Amino acid sequence: MERTMELKIAGEPYAGGFSCGATMCRSSAESFTAAPQGPGKTVYRRPDGLRVTVSVRNAGGAERIRTEFTNGSAGDVTLEMLASVALKNVAADRIHRLQSFWSAEGRLRTETVEELHLERSWSGAGVRFEKFGNTGSMPVRKYFPFLALENSKTGEFTGLLLCVGGSWQIEILRKEDDTLSVSGGLADGDFGQWEKTLAPGESFLAPEAILAVGKSLEDVCHRLVSAQEPAISPEDTGMGVVFNEFCSTWSKPDLKKVKEMCDVLAGRGVRYMVIDSGWYGHDNWWECVGDWEVNEERFPGGMKPAADYIRSRGMVPGLWFEPEAVGPGCRYYNDPTHLLKKNGVPLTVGGRRFWDMEDPWVREYLGKKVIGLVREGGFGYVKIDYNDSIGVGVDGAESRGEGLRRKIEASREFFRLLAREIPGLVIENCSSGGHRLTPAFMELSSQGSFSDAHETLAIPIIAANLHRVVRPDQSQIWAVLRAGDSDDRLFYTLCAAFLGRMCLSGDVCGLDAHRWEIVDRAIAFYNGAAEIIKNGMTVRLTRTGSGYNDPRGSQIVVRAYKNRALAVVHRFRDSAMPEGVLPENARIIDSFGSARGDFTAQAWLYDL
Repeated sequence: MERTMELKIAGEPYAGGFSCGATMCRSSAESFTAAPQGPGKTVYRRPDGLRVTVSVRNAGGAERIRTEFTNGSAGDVTLEMLASVALKNVAADRIHRLQSFWSAEGRLRTETVEELHLERSWSGAGVRFEKFGNTGSMPVRKYFPFLALENSKTGEFTGLLLCVGGSWQIEILRKEDDTLSVSGGLADGDFGQWEKTLAPGESFLAPEAILAVGKSLEDVCHRLVSAQEPAISPEDTGMGVVFNEFCSTWSKPDLKKVKEMCDVLAGRGVRYMVIDSGWYGHDNWWECVGDWEVNEERFPGGMKPAADYIRSRGMVPGLWFEPEAVGPGCRYYNDPTHLLKKNGVPLTVGGRRFWDMEDPWVREYLGKKVIGLVREGGFGYVKIDYNDSIGVGVDGAESRGEGLRRKIEASREFFRLLAREIPGLVIENCSSGGHRLTPAFMELSSQGSFSDAHETLAIPIIAANLHRVVRPDQSQIWAVLRAGDSDDRLFYTLCAAFLGRMCLSGDVCGLDAHRWEIVDRAIAFYNGAAEIIKNGMTVRLTRTGSGYNDPRGSQIVVRAYKNRALAVVHRFRDSAMPEGVLPENARIIDSFGSARGDFTAQAWLYDL
């Protein structure tokens, strides 16, 4: 395997091999000459002054790659494609990807080179290619920006993860021989309507990419995850349990209900109590985003009394926002002045519109309405949601794709502004659950919502899937508790929360003493496993059967740290207990639940 670079400059020839319109690789890059500059840095130059600098640094057993294009020529240059990472001569015969849709995130898809129809042609003349990715402002839609290449003969894996916040692509190519070329980065001019024009002396930095090599899929994914560098709040360095009232009030919270829930939760080891959507506007929370005016009927005197009461009961108060969106009930909905536009008119998606996050007026407005309310209310936790995609691009730049990229960067800057303005604030990244679970947003957050699959049978499956791309200590897994839940249902729900950061919701005021005994026991077990969840490595992740809505078979996840391990088993329909759950020499420290039949679960902590 060799590192290289890929780019395409507008006006220059496209590569042949029947590839034009499908890939821009092997076009302009062929005219550059590589000049290594020492460890971790290579500069690719051309006589006209154009250059591409690829810098590599080690991080958590992987490499983080930065690629920068500089226009050193005498005239403007327009890029149609600039890859964040590019490799050639990769020997592999199996391809692993992670598919993702709303409430069904991270499904592993594995295919052979032959199944992808990437076998070399008989003469090596025609390019074979597989190009996949996503366009829009929800980067985890259809696929994660992830790829793992397996060489089954040597047992070696090569993995990459793109740190993108919007449109992206990954390409796998084969032409002359039996090795593969791979590249990934921003979606190009064909795929994402992206072009970027640079004047003489200007530079453009592509999103970072993470590259790792390992001896198994679990190994290479662990390295990709360990290389991520999230901005964890100093107030959130532990594994504090979250309670979010969304599945308790279904967007109709009020001060009385908040107080009742706090009284029940107090003293049970819950660190954060989050008030979700519906605290503002009128009854339709979806329509009212954008104004951020407190609903005084629900919260007399504003949000501070609620935050104060939460703190008085020993928890950190949290509040939900969707700062980038403008609903039809917002007074600015029909004023196009500060909204995103496409073809000169406000972009409307499912009845919603969007602020132009680059607009100074918008930044000042949100500074008062969002940051000001959080600060003045005394909230220590904020949930930033985002509930639709703005599509392939918007007005405001030399191309729609570049317009999208700039608006996404402005949204990311708002995350940074929140952290700067309110030191110690815990930020949760949410996008209808898991649509923004990439390092571009997870590295600006303490936690991230794993999914909107709040009460589905697929929760443990999704939670396990995300171990491959998200740090489990950041992955907030919902455990919705119902007053009528059986013991087995509680075990099933709560064991899933051991696969990440525990987030409780539901009928906490309606649980009887027996059910609370189970929940309290689960919190104690979770606290005992917290160090492994946070610092360990997932060494086993296997599932039999398929399906999310009606899962069958069973699943086991084993995570180890130092001389201790956590094993979590979930059984689905037509299941059997997985073999070899615990090693023969395991000394069990603690266990929770009972995996005694279909739709049951159990977890063990043990010494190795």
